[in-house]
Amino acid sequence: MHKSFRYQLPFLLTFCLLSNLLPATGAVVCPTNVKELKVAGYYDKNGSSGRSGRDGRSGTSQTINADGSAVNLDLSGKDGEDGEDGEPGSRPSCRNQREEGRDNINAPNGGDGGSGGQGGNGGQGGDLTVYYTNLADLKKIAVRAVGGEGGRGGRGARGAAGCSCRQRRWERESCTGSPGTPNRRCTQKVYRCYDGRDGSDGSDGRDGTRGRLGILSIVNSKEAVADDKPTADVGISQLANQQFNLSKNKWQIRQGAKSLLAIGSVIADEYREFERRLNGSFKLVWLEKQAISNFASQSVKLTLNDNQEIDVAFSEKVWVDGIAKTTGSLTEYTVNHAISQEDVTRLAVAEFANSGQNLSFRIVDLAGKSDVINTRFKIKYRAQDNFDDAFNPQTLYEGEIPTELVSRNYNNFTLALGKLKIPSQALNPGVKVDIEVVAIRSLGGRSAQQKMSWQGVIRKR
Repeated sequence: MHKSFRYQLPFLLTFCLLSNLLPATGAVVCPTNVKELKVAGYYDKNGSSGRSGRDGRSGTSQTINADGSAVNLDLSGKDGEDGEDGEPGSRPSCRNQREEGRDNINAPNGGDGGSGGQGGNGGQGGDLTVYYTNLADLKKIAVRAVGGEGGRGGRGARGAAGCSCRQRRWERESCTGSPGTPNRRCTQKVYRCYDGRDGSDGSDGRDGTRGRLGILSIVNSKEAVADDKPTADVGISQLANQQFNLSKNKWQIRQGAKSLLAIGSVIADEYREFERRLNGSFKLVWLEKQAISNFASQSVKLTLNDNQEIDVAFSEKVWVDGIAKTTGSLTEYTVNHAISQEDVTRLAVAEFANSGQNLSFRIVDLAGKSDVINTRFKIKYRAQDNFDDAFNPQTLYEGEIPTELVSRNYNNFTLALGKLKIPSQALNPGVKVDIEVVAIRSLGGRSAQQKMSWQGVIRKR
């Protein structure tokens, strides 16, 4: 048996045994007794998919000084390569079946056609930076910075036809017992042949995209513009004893690049004009009572914006309450409180006590951070009297607990459930309750929720 089918057959037989479904025409057929399945001929392989075309090389970006001399530049990107066509599926080897004997027959499927390869993307046009003192000198610069054409996608190949049965049904005599003896019994057993599936056609590969035009940048200076350093990722503890300096170039975006250059130039119409250099410094002021070294593994991202202020983004694993102040080019960020994210949701149910209007629910903050974190509570109160053995409680209150009914003693919260608008009979001793509390905790623009559940019976006083 051909090896490509040898690996498919166990899966098909397992599928038939588990599903016991009658497939549609052309699908895999599950005979009544899968042990009798026999392959008429050999399955052959699917066609290979075509190789994708390589992307075109982008044009080389250049920096020049405009001094009135004629300059002719070609910064065009190269075209992407075409994708290769897929290979057609192979036709299986079909045996001419007549009466096949004592086996059900499944004729081989045709191989699937290979898909076409993707077309390569065109290379981008190279960018051009021009330093000048006289803007009119740019008229002597001719540039062609077109993007390369995308390559064509390869064509998908056709699948091969599956094998057909020459005879779909036949009978064979099946006997038990020795000839000439009284226990000799013979019956006619029916066998069948099922056509193989035609291979599917491969899909066409997509065409590559055309590369963008190059972009013009102009600088009214003879001195080179320094490289940008607008961001920095640093550990929190690194900010304790040093000041960080960031800088970047500010550009004005304008239209009409081709009107600045020689006639016939091909480049993106939108261009950049250098405005000025932005510089900023950052200093951290740490007022949190925990040592800054406790957060040594956490990072901070600093970003210099166009207002010459430095924006601060702390790691999601640490919650910070702080304030930024910028004086000149110096941004000072004062950290009043810092808490590890894992300490935010360490609340636990501590006590369910009393009854009636004095019924209360106490929650403890195991991390001991409740003097800093803002906390609100929502509750779903469900109850049922104890005369019904089946516990199928009714929802009697659902919503946020008013702040005046929540008291905090250091890291303990007491929820005055008896003061909520809950029917009095649902607050009596012996009543079965199912309580779900959601704590909503927030600090410094971040928030998280923690759900806590409790089931039991209101105890007698």
